[in-house]
Amino acid sequence: MSINPFDLSERVAVITGGAGLLGLSHARAIHCAGGIPVLLDVITPPVERLRERAGFEIQCLRCDITQEEQVKDALSSILRRHGRIDILVNNAANNPKVEDANGLNNSRLETFPLSQWQADIAVGLTGALLCSRVFGAEMARRGKGVIVNIASDLALIAPDQRLYAVDGVPIDAQPVKPVSYSVVKTGLIGLTRYLATYWAERGVRANALCPGGVENGQDAEFLRRIAERIPLGRMATRDEYQGAMLFLCSDASSYMTGAVLSIDGGRSTW
Repeated sequence: MSINPFDLSERVAVITGGAGLLGLSHARAIHCAGGIPVLLDVITPPVERLRERAGFEIQCLRCDITQEEQVKDALSSILRRHGRIDILVNNAANNPKVEDANGLNNSRLETFPLSQWQADIAVGLTGALLCSRVFGAEMARRGKGVIVNIASDLALIAPDQRLYAVDGVPIDAQPVKPVSYSVVKTGLIGLTRYLATYWAERGVRANALCPGGVENGQDAEFLRRIAERIPLGRMATRDEYQGAMLFLCSDASSYMTGAVLSIDGGRSTW
């Protein structure tokens, strides 16, 4: 182990869903430890805007991770530029909303659109599988690598649907957190355990991070309700997972694989 086990100097980290809220935060943690984050996203904002949000020079490739050929093209592009891949962070996911674009409540199990379910599974699970297969195989070929799957506290507990309750609405019409999110995030834990044992002899470790919710402009009533359900009394800030990300990606966690790290302010303890 090096003098600084958290050092990621020259290590190349692929982060899916990289242009999103937590994707950039993960990238910042890796960058500050000397690593080279490469963001993959189906929509790539202008590099100038990403650089402004991230605070450093950043590389972002347009890639639909549900399409294996696009993932393979991203691998080829990264290898041409950097010659290696050391870390994969499966961060991309849909976050299905309570209301659709027309303001209709389609969140309940009885009315949740099958097309939305399929889209959520495609990004959150199939995309993670394809990226793990393509980038993980390259790391296994080199004999060392790390996969971090971003799950959720809702992979460990069921959604508390009382958080979304609206006064005066009948129980069978109340908005809820859609089923696909819980299923995707729970599935990522299963994928983590599979990968951890599958490539253990090839030097590839796989762990899951289960973050709690991040405060990001939610209404005051929702924030009050969820704070009551979290022992620390609040949601996370967007940068409070950086330490965990650095730990999981670095040699500091060299004897850790197949594990599930929960950082949710204690919510899943209750």
